[in-house]
Amino acid sequence: MKPSKLLGGALAMTMATLGGAALAEYPEKPVSFVVPWPPGDLEDVLTRMIAEDFQAAYGVPAAVVNKPGGGGGPFPGAIGVATAPADGYTVGSFVPAVPVIGHEIGIDELADEVFAPVGIFLTYPFVIATSGDAPYSSMAELAEYAKSNDVALGHFGDVLTPTQVTKAFAVNAGFEWGSDAAFDALDCNTLASGDADVINTTLQLILPCLSDVKVLTSITGERISLVPDAPTIGELDGSLDIALWNGLFVHKDTPQDVRDKIAEVAKKTVMSDRAQAVAKETGALVYWADADASADIIAKDKATVAHIGTLLE
Repeated sequence: MKPSKLLGGALAMTMATLGGAALAEYPEKPVSFVVPWPPGDLEDVLTRMIAEDFQAAYGVPAAVVNKPGGGGGPFPGAIGVATAPADGYTVGSFVPAVPVIGHEIGIDELADEVFAPVGIFLTYPFVIATSGDAPYSSMAELAEYAKSNDVALGHFGDVLTPTQVTKAFAVNAGFEWGSDAAFDALDCNTLASGDADVINTTLQLILPCLSDVKVLTSITGERISLVPDAPTIGELDGSLDIALWNGLFVHKDTPQDVRDKIAEVAKKTVMSDRAQAVAKETGALVYWADADASADIIAKDKATVAHIGTLLE
């Protein structure tokens, strides 16, 4: 009986060891935060802060991986998050288009609404801007000018919320864009080079030349503090009252305790002095909306986007 007992004890210890390995506490290996845009814009800056704090909190490598879509918006990067294991080691930093319409545009990997929000942390100071010497200084003047002149629009992708809002405004205002094109970056050089007459971008990207451009409107819920004279799109057309935000997302099958650990660090980061300094410098809103609040925001935006879709049919 003694050998049998010893064998049984050894077997139990082995199983316990294996079980402990199988249930190792998250995180135990590097974590990637996927930003589906080039480096430098607000979502990249803030997500890098979150990754740095995540690494400091949990002692594992954590880094931002930039996966710009080359005019395809955030969707190539989103596919990478959707097809990764649902274990919290690949986290998406996404704009509304991914959870709001990503499942509706014919991308097989996103067709089942595979993402769950961890939390929304940023409202971009998104604007419609033009060169300082443009023959229009407001959206109303732009609309009149575009009725008899070709105006080229630059944007980050046709299916993205700000682009859809901009095109829907044109429909309601009775004009058509002469042409439009998607860019990975929309900044001072885009206007200076003449690649586009009007750009749909974040204020941060044109801050270096702000004195040489005209901000015609902001696609935000409230006016941007750095350009207070520019009305919001909702002030100009109440049916288009929507803002562009960014949040952290994981696969919907990711365990709740894993989501909680990501959220705990992210919330502390975005409410820190260094993150709030970014908000003050750029006119962005930096905050933390938890998973439930984020789900409510997404539901509201789906309704607004559906309305915009009817205008663009």
